[in-house]
This record gives sequence, structure tokens and C-alpha cells, in this order.
Amino acid sequence: MSKIPLTVLTGFLGSGKTTLLNGLLKHPELSDSAVLINEFGAVGLDHHLVETAREDTVVLEDGCVCCTVRGALAGALRALYWRRHDGKVPRFARVILETTGLARPAPLLHELLEHPTILQHYRLAGVVVCVDGVFGLAQIDHQPEVAQQVAVADRLLITKTELMRPAQLAALTARLRVINPGADMVLVAHGQAQGRVLDDSAAFDPLNKQLDVQHWLHAERYRRVDVQPASGLGRKPAPVQEPSRHGAAIEAFCLTFDQPLPWDDLLTALELILAMRGQQVLRLKGIVDVEGRSQPLVIHGVQRMLFPPGTLDTWPPGPRQTRLVFIVDGAVRDFISHTFDFFIHAKARARAEAAAVADATDATDSAAPNPPGVLT
Repeated sequence: MSKIPLTVLTGFLGSGKTTLLNGLLKHPELSDSAVLINEFGAVGLDHHLVETAREDTVVLEDGCVCCTVRGALAGALRALYWRRHDGKVPRFARVILETTGLARPAPLLHELLEHPTILQHYRLAGVVVCVDGVFGLAQIDHQPEVAQQVAVADRLLITKTELMRPAQLAALTARLRVINPGADMVLVAHGQAQGRVLDDSAAFDPLNKQLDVQHWLHAERYRRVDVQPASGLGRKPAPVQEPSRHGAAIEAFCLTFDQPLPWDDLLTALELILAMRGQQVLRLKGIVDVEGRSQPLVIHGVQRMLFPPGTLDTWPPGPRQTRLVFIVDGAVRDFISHTFDFFIHAKARARAEAAAVADATDATDSAAPNPPGVLT
């Protein structure tokens, strides 16, 4: 059974989400969409409603299904799926979840990627974030929700570009690239996107063996950070810092390992990082070369949650190596680097040293003369 792609559409208050969505739903290729709108401060879509299926579900004039989320998201998605299954609403091909502008995205992603009911019928096709072209720079500095929304986006939409000066657009674009270099960027003028907004195929699904990992990961866009040798956890640990309340401290980087990694040691390192600094890890994603395996593993995490890894059929083009992308809020990069050094480099060194000692002992024993009185 094919899962239904679900796209999260978010952005701060007044960033133009609803205007953009109204325009998108007028395109014939999106007429088979379902829209879930968060109830807090939601502005109704300005389509003419031609049929009321129930209090919280309507069918728009172009055939799209529109619902208001009342209560748990998992329950709303489950009810929507079964109404589709029973023929009570048109058979939509995708779901667009428009969230409130004050929503912090990490808890939402946690639920979408972890809840068994959601995973049974849906797959996350990406996070699309509207950034106000006029006020976006100031909002990133003063509204923590904006910086976090930008940090976890798969696609950034700069809205109201018709009101922006070229220098203003360049400054905002540069700032967004610093916070989230992996996200695709689309300009929006007069509520109309000048590029692709939705991508049903760009979904993370642990069971999807055909994931376009290069497009999903975009590791080449991130600053490469080498794991520091001989640092380890034995040194004085970095102090715990509260997540920043502005975008200046959000950092995006990629750890790269050229040699296959022992899975147990890697998993232990990741679990420790998320347990101790998970609140600051806005997003983690990567492709892993595991010792003893010919196929790559794909991992994904949000804050303290590490989701079950998926297995790809083949390696993508390019070097076969482990690439782990982190987007973090606050001074946590060194702790992550030291943790990987301790559990991977230091343990590998310890095993090598132990093996060398064992080999030396065996060589000494074999070369030693027999003790007196021992017959050979």
C-alpha cells in the first residue's frame, strides 16, 4: 500500500502562508489535495465552499478537502484517511498541513515521524517554511520560533519579494543560507511562488529503499567539521547552555567519516548526544557506512528522538562514506565532535592497542625458552 505524502507548511504570523496556499490550490495539479489547518488563529481559505461533509471537514470548489485540526494531530489524520477510504471525501493524493505561525516545528516533526498511526498511512514529504521578505531578518533575531522554523525547513519560501529591495533580498538570503544551507529556496511575489513548492517524492520513510538521499541530505552544502582526535570525553565537558532565543547561535554542519563505522559505537554516541543535548539538536539526518554491511543506512532524528534507521538498496553516486548533518541551537558542536571521537576514534585506538599488546605477548611467549624440567 502506497503511503500518502504529507507536507508541513509553516511560517511566522503574517508571513503569507494562507495567501500562498490559496494560490497553490488553484493549480489543477494540486486539485487532489487535502489541507489540514491548525485551529489557532487560522484564517479560512477564501474558496467558495460547495459542500459541508461535517463540522470540521469541507470540500472546496476545486475538489480539495479542507479540515481544521481539533485536538490531536494523529486523530485528525486517522479520521481523514478513513473518510477517504470510505469514499466520504474525494480521494486526495497528498496532505498539506498548515500550522499556526507560533508553532515550534521540532515537536510537530517528532509526532509526524514517530506516531505509529501516522506512519501507517502517511510519509513526511518535507517541511516548507514561509519567511517574510520584509520583516524576516528582524524576526529571526527576535522570534525563536522563526529561527527554528528556518532551521528545520526542506524548502524556504521568501514571500513579499515585490516589496523588497535587491540589497534587502541578498541580506536575507545570506542569513538563511547560514542557518540552513541544505534547504532549497524559492521566491514568492504577490502570493505566487516562482518555483516548485511541493515535492511529493522528497519523503523520508524508513521503509523507502529508493530515497533520493543526495537531494534529501544535501551534505555538500554544509560546512564540513572533522571529528577532533584525542579530545574524548575524558576532558572537562563543555558547559550546558540554554538554546538561543535568536537565530545567531543556530549552526549547521556535517561530520564525515571515510572509513566504515561500528554500528553499536555510532548508535551509542548518537543516543548520548540526544540524551544530553537533544533539546538543542533541531534536526539530524545522515547516511551511514556500517562495518560489515554493503548497503547504506539512513538515519533521522529530531531533538531527543532518533528514528529507526532505513536501508537503501544501493549507495548514491560519489564516495562511499558516512555523512551526518546536524542543525543545532547553541554551542553544542564541540560536544558532538568529542563524543564521536570518544566512542569511535578512541575506542578504535583502544582496540588497536589491545590487539598490539596481545600480538606482542604471543610473540614473546613463542620466543621464550622452555623452563627447566619441562620436556619438549
